[in-house]
Amino acid sequence: MKAAAIARNTFREATRDRALTGVLVAGVALILATQALGALALGEESRLTVDLGLSAISGFGLLVIVLVGTSLVAKEIERRTIFNLLSRPIGRPAYLLGKWLGLSSALWVVVAVLGLVVWLMLEVRGHGGYGPAVAEAAYLAGLELTVVTGLAVLFSALSTPVLSTLYTVGFYCAGQWSWDLRDFAERAPGALGVTLRVAADLVPNLPIFNMRALAAHGQVTTPFHLGLATLYALVYCGCVLALAAAAFESRDFK
Repeated sequence: MKAAAIARNTFREATRDRALTGVLVAGVALILATQALGALALGEESRLTVDLGLSAISGFGLLVIVLVGTSLVAKEIERRTIFNLLSRPIGRPAYLLGKWLGLSSALWVVVAVLGLVVWLMLEVRGHGGYGPAVAEAAYLAGLELTVVTGLAVLFSALSTPVLSTLYTVGFYCAGQWSWDLRDFAERAPGALGVTLRVAADLVPNLPIFNMRALAAHGQVTTPFHLGLATLYALVYCGCVLALAAAAFESRDFK
């Protein structure tokens, strides 16, 4: 219940933040702008709309995490408001869990709004049949952002906003190339190969959440893929938040 209260407060703060509003407006504007490029798409208007629309969801969602998530804890430490919170019977793990839940919920609002706009643009063009594919792709994008939010909360609890941003973006980029890291690790010699394999295992496996290529052709994925991606996101977030809680317990704010 204490984590839920923190989550509600974090959600309200995030949704009132001008950064989130600006991201939503920019995302909708970008999706609408793709319609002006339809004449240049040579009959691939629907594919262009889906591809750019889903890319906007991931890209602008990451922007929200960078602008809001990486300073979630550091901002309260700087303002000294964290002392009032933690002086109450609220455990530090519950505090971090609430922060993660609150920001993740705000990001799911962004995903839902932008996904709905993409579907409406397709419906207007007579391609409403893309709806299930867009819904699944948006759901997976939301899971991806939830995982990255967990990393942002971890780094925000341990470092400054600038370093938290660098770490979060670094893990996001490495996670996008995690399969390439594994392939490269197989070819790399000795200690380098071991290091790359460890890095590939530690960074999030973000390609599992990417189904833009399928959705651009109106194709849906399998229930097994959706279930596996959901389970992976929950387990990875659980591990990251457990690590964050363990480290945050020993942090001295003085």
